[in-house]
Amino acid sequence: MTESLRPESAEQVREAVAWAAGEEAPLEVLGRGSKRGLGRPLQTQHSLDLSGLSGITLYEPEELILRARAGTPLAEIEAALAENRQQLAFEPMDPGPLFGAPPGGGSLGGLLACNLAGPRRIKAGGARDHFLGFEAVSGRGEAFKSGGRVVKNVTGYDLSKLLAGSYGTLAVMTEATLKVLPAPEKVRSVLVLGLEDAEGVEALSRALGSAHEVSAAAHLPAAVAARSAVAYLRDAGAAVTLVRVEGTGLSVEHRCRALRAALADFGETEELHSHNSAAAWAEIRDVRALLDQDEAVIWRLSVAPTQGPEVAARLRAELAAEAYYDWGGGLVWLAVPGGEGGGEGGGEDGGEAAVRRALGQGGGHATLIRAPESLRARVPVFQPQDPAKAALSERIKSGFDPRRVLNPGRMYAGV
Repeated sequence: MTESLRPESAEQVREAVAWAAGEEAPLEVLGRGSKRGLGRPLQTQHSLDLSGLSGITLYEPEELILRARAGTPLAEIEAALAENRQQLAFEPMDPGPLFGAPPGGGSLGGLLACNLAGPRRIKAGGARDHFLGFEAVSGRGEAFKSGGRVVKNVTGYDLSKLLAGSYGTLAVMTEATLKVLPAPEKVRSVLVLGLEDAEGVEALSRALGSAHEVSAAAHLPAAVAARSAVAYLRDAGAAVTLVRVEGTGLSVEHRCRALRAALADFGETEELHSHNSAAAWAEIRDVRALLDQDEAVIWRLSVAPTQGPEVAARLRAELAAEAYYDWGGGLVWLAVPGGEGGGEGGGEDGGEAAVRRALGQGGGHATLIRAPESLRARVPVFQPQDPAKAALSERIKSGFDPRRVLNPGRMYAGV
């Protein structure tokens, strides 16, 4: 049975990690546990639960700066921002329901540690691009801090980027500072109905290459669109290609008209207005269209947009898989049927060999987002590293956490 350590201050975090390092007792580092199923499974006797480190410690709307403790619920941060018509521009996904947890339960520290971002990443970048600074405790049990309150403060800024996406394997963040941005006045989406995947990605590429400041671009095959909670998508009876436009009212209306004209030769175009548009992009962001497949193994594939339809078609045929496209086709969400052991479609490896093989032909990388614990222990969850990158990861891990007490093996065995 895992014993949970629940610090309520940064100093208590330092003491807990120093104890773990001294005893060589590995810790599972948790914000609020919403992403516990993401990454390789851990075998630890102790967990470090940061939910007691909660609360916004600084928010200056006029300066577009927010600082909060690592265990602060993301829902609390987004509510505070909404009161001032501001937002986290990188549009973080809420992975809770993907892992059987309630929505809105993730923490700020977990969000940054996993570098999560949603459909707006093509315009606004990822979480690490908005991560200004932090306070943390290394695996040596030493408190340190990096970065500052403004982007121009370069001191330690790359260290923030290093921690973003490290999955808690390098340090335990106790507080983080973020850049926030104004929320758009109006949001609309232009839709094109009935396109095959390759045509859909071609339409997305045309929209993204235009001068109309597209903030998101996705393509949902007919079977995926049919699962939407947005009636217009669900009842379309066809594939749906979506392009989002945000900004002031007149600007959005003008750009939607221009995009509809630019995409007219692909087929019939429609528009989704504010509420329905927001709901559709939340579904795309959180992979809700694939959630009804309770036993499915879910992969996230990053590819060159022009390669997305070909890669997805190959995997559909080989694995009986289902897919949809975000980031203009550069991000493919893939569901492989089956549960424990990978299931019938994915075999004993959850489709891992087929996925790596398909990406090896066209480039790109893949992350195993959801799978049974036994499968995540058997196959690489993240893209396998070449020897040079593996050696670099080893040196970085040794510098921050020489006794391997922070989430050991969460990303790669032995790291």
